[in-house]
Amino acid sequence: MLDIEERSGVTVVRLRHGKVNALDLDLLQAITAAMHEIDEERALVLTGTDTAFSAGVDLRRILDGGTAYVEQFLPALSETFLAIFDRPGPVVAAVNGHAIAGGCVMAAACDLRVMSQGTIGLAELSVGVPFPTSALEIVRHAVGPVASQLVLTAALLDPPQARSIGLIDHIELPDALLDSAVGHAQRMARIPAEVFSFSKRQLQQPARDRIAARSEDDQAVLAMWSSTDTQKAISGYLGALERRTRSTR
Repeated sequence: MLDIEERSGVTVVRLRHGKVNALDLDLLQAITAAMHEIDEERALVLTGTDTAFSAGVDLRRILDGGTAYVEQFLPALSETFLAIFDRPGPVVAAVNGHAIAGGCVMAAACDLRVMSQGTIGLAELSVGVPFPTSALEIVRHAVGPVASQLVLTAALLDPPQARSIGLIDHIELPDALLDSAVGHAQRMARIPAEVFSFSKRQLQQPARDRIAARSEDDQAVLAMWSSTDTQKAISGYLGALERRTRSTR
């Protein structure tokens, strides 16, 4: 599910799970484990495969697994977001393609985002599911007040649009993307590790405080994800998506 390599003093973690790196319980657990196992001060680049960074939650697994799966999945989803966000060392997202919903949140959890192609945005409300607290606050940390626009419109943005609101920092051609991301990670890694991690923690503290203060919201999120109405909404969304796919063939 993950390819991990060293490149010019930077650890590159590449998602390689199915066609679009859809987030299921297995992939989430693999990402979280990697974040904890790699030296926390080491500069890291997170990227995807082909034209997908991550297309977000594997909704089919949500439907098939029912409430029991959701009860495992949602805490694991938040744990993965925070495992990326919490790393003391530099983390750069090399967004090689579509970064949708949970994929967008993973990119937002990184310190800097470089994108080459595809779309990025938060599609949860169009599916009919709410956000875990950690996801909302990580996105709010990344883009500030624009987070409301991203969440409530469920818009998917191309790279220039995403850069215009600060969701990504740089645009690169696909062939130059990884080298650019590694270069940014190297430059941040030149800052003394203790100074970098302390400054990063200072910047993130408001988001961390809001996550801690609103932990009870996640019980409501779990209830909504597990409800019959939400299951119907997900099923309808997937059905419409499949019909659009067939019509374009």
